[in-house]
Amino acid sequence: MTKEAGARRTARLGAVVQALGLFAMVAFGAIALTSFLSPGMARPGENPRTKIVLPPKKSHTDHGGIMKGPFADGPSVTRACLVCHPAAGQQMLRSEHFTWLGEAAMVPGKGGSGHESPQRIGKRNLINNFCLTIESNWPRCTNCHAGYGWKDANFDFSKVESVDCLICHEQTGAYRKDLGGVPVAGTNLVAAAGSVGRPTRENCGTCHFAGGGGDAVKHGDMDGTLTFPREHIDVHMGRHDLGCTDCHRAHEHKIPGQSLSVDVSGRSRVLCTDCHPATPHRNQRLNQHTAAVACPTCHIPVMAVDAPTKLIWDWSTAGQDTAVKDPHHYMKEKGSFVYEAKVPPEYAWYDGTGERYLKGDRIDPSGVVAVSKPRGSIHDANSRVWPFKIHRGKQPYDVQNQYLLVAKTYGPGGFWDEFNWDKALRLGAQASGLPYSGHYGFVATEMYWPLAHMVQPGEHALQCGDCHGERGRMDWVALGYEGDPAYRGGRVRLGMVSP
Repeated sequence: MTKEAGARRTARLGAVVQALGLFAMVAFGAIALTSFLSPGMARPGENPRTKIVLPPKKSHTDHGGIMKGPFADGPSVTRACLVCHPAAGQQMLRSEHFTWLGEAAMVPGKGGSGHESPQRIGKRNLINNFCLTIESNWPRCTNCHAGYGWKDANFDFSKVESVDCLICHEQTGAYRKDLGGVPVAGTNLVAAAGSVGRPTRENCGTCHFAGGGGDAVKHGDMDGTLTFPREHIDVHMGRHDLGCTDCHRAHEHKIPGQSLSVDVSGRSRVLCTDCHPATPHRNQRLNQHTAAVACPTCHIPVMAVDAPTKLIWDWSTAGQDTAVKDPHHYMKEKGSFVYEAKVPPEYAWYDGTGERYLKGDRIDPSGVVAVSKPRGSIHDANSRVWPFKIHRGKQPYDVQNQYLLVAKTYGPGGFWDEFNWDKALRLGAQASGLPYSGHYGFVATEMYWPLAHMVQPGEHALQCGDCHGERGRMDWVALGYEGDPAYRGGRVRLGMVSP
């Protein structure tokens, strides 16, 4: 080889080495940049669950040899339970699951004097825009009550034997409740009592997944698919097999958790930060978002992941014989519905409290009546952008008195019995004490349901372009911004947050 050829070869080799070095630098930089910018990418080897401190699970006692029966009815099972658990009965008598009332609190809202002093509110005394109300419809509604025999307004909430222990603790899967909350005839109470254990998703879901008269009616993030969910439905329950009580940790039978439909105080919320740090991301840009964006906003990109949820319930079309009966479109007893699955949430600022319509509040029938809605503001440092299901309805109101009406739907004389709205509203007025003028119409209403289940892992959470840019899902102007904060700056930078 000549000196000239050797020099050319050395030069080529040097160029190759230089190119490989440049390629390695670019590749390493790309990996680092991707790691920094990708919201779904965690630290190498990081398992978010290792940071979670779950409550210790108490050892289980097999009750099969203890609860031998025979048991004539539900209360006889409860009396047997109280022999070993004497404090549990009194604890339940004070719990929201038994009273269907929360603790006294101010209820923000407008249109009535009830907002001027603390009130105890709950399913027991509120109007909603799905089943309308429990008043006058007690037997049908209370088959989900954690008690026995609530069939009218005279139910005795002081009788400890009226507590139903089995609805939350039995594990046979065969326990069912009938009108007034009594066990279905023929139920094997000995088997149910002998099976009791720690509440499972199936126990909780019996009522909470089917609230509002059927699966996925009320909640956009809770339905029967959560009983034994796959990972794509909820990462906590599907991947890590968490149960309801791992997050909703009871103390003396008081179970924390909040639904704006029955509690607007914000005192009993369960939060992601009960387990996770407030700034859990490797990416500091993402951590900056947590000062304005709630965890579920990114980690619940859609609600009703598999099963469709009810979005609209129009009572004004009920009673027609011409329509085809279809529980997802129309039923003569209940009217017209709209169900959808994989629905993007709607977004609003939320500080953990809300406003609630109270029975007798005056309304403006020319607009949409907010039965429940979140409180919060872009100017409030404690508020976060939160995802919601908004359930929209059309329901009876008093044209003369201008307030929502109580309707008797179930039982003799009820709407489902005679399909006579005037009679159903008169009977509802008698049961509730809310006067009815004899003139009714139907008004548009809406209720906000915060989303906190069907959580997705980081790799399936919303990415930057899902919210920002021309195709972003956020209505920034409706949230109080002048435009996309990715270009204009966030609320802190713009000085929009009150100290």
